[in-house]
Amino acid sequence: MKFVPQGWIAAAQAVVLAFGIAAVAQAQTASKDLVLTGDAKCTRCHDEGDDYPVLDIGRTRHGVTADQRTPTCTSCHGDSASHITRPGGVSVRPKPDVTFSKHSGNSPEERGAACLTCHEQGEKHMSWQGSPHDRARVDCASCHTVHTPRDQVLVKQTQAGVCFTCHKEQRAAMFRFSSHPLRTGQMACSSCHQPHGSVGDHNLIRTTINDTCYTCHAEKRGPFLHEHPPVREECTNCHNPHGTNNPQMLTARPPHLCQQCHVAPFHPSTLYSGSNLPPAVGADKMLGQSCANCHSQIHGSNHPSGQRFTR
Repeated sequence: MKFVPQGWIAAAQAVVLAFGIAAVAQAQTASKDLVLTGDAKCTRCHDEGDDYPVLDIGRTRHGVTADQRTPTCTSCHGDSASHITRPGGVSVRPKPDVTFSKHSGNSPEERGAACLTCHEQGEKHMSWQGSPHDRARVDCASCHTVHTPRDQVLVKQTQAGVCFTCHKEQRAAMFRFSSHPLRTGQMACSSCHQPHGSVGDHNLIRTTINDTCYTCHAEKRGPFLHEHPPVREECTNCHNPHGTNNPQMLTARPPHLCQQCHVAPFHPSTLYSGSNLPPAVGADKMLGQSCANCHSQIHGSNHPSGQRFTR
């Protein structure tokens, strides 16, 4: 048996150990990067130290390595050859072919086209063309954040905050005395609206305003034996769905709301003081009292004697 000096054995062990440590370190480093086909040329520069958390996409549905549908960086941002190679004589690295920030040099159509290569199928996007958001030059990245683990617009509790960045009037209305429970996360804007467009007005999830309201308020749908025409016509004749300072989100307090239609002087009334109203045209309407105290079934009645909506 040939004698091998102990020093050589120790040296060999040190070399093997060094290679092992390097391999483990390389594996640990690689595990933090996005291991997707075609992304290695991007992750050479983009890492966890970036100001913008690019690699957080690996924690989203767009970064599932075992899914055949998972896109690569270039699937969304284009080949971006000049950004990757940085041509000589250029002091500032060119941006990728497609970027999605609000200061992007790409048009909304170009940014949207990058998303529609995968998301074109399905009924959610079939009404986008010509929709209010399309006409306002809104694109997918205006509402959605792809590189963050939690897309705020897809979470009921945080969705309204995304919508309110543009819809300021609706934001103010939601903080009024009476409003739908968006602030508590029990509802979201998408409970009533389809942001990608719809066949009805106002991007509603149903064809009409009433049908949208009936998705929750089914007891108001009817049909009733005695119908109240303004109710059948449109819920917003009396209600503001985004919020008001009146009970039940009414656009005005009774009796003033009712008197917008019921102006004929045929309903005598007595003031709380006991004195009659002064004689004048339209002066003997119900003043200082709520019409709904008597006309409690104002949305409609199935009672044989309910033509006045009192029962």
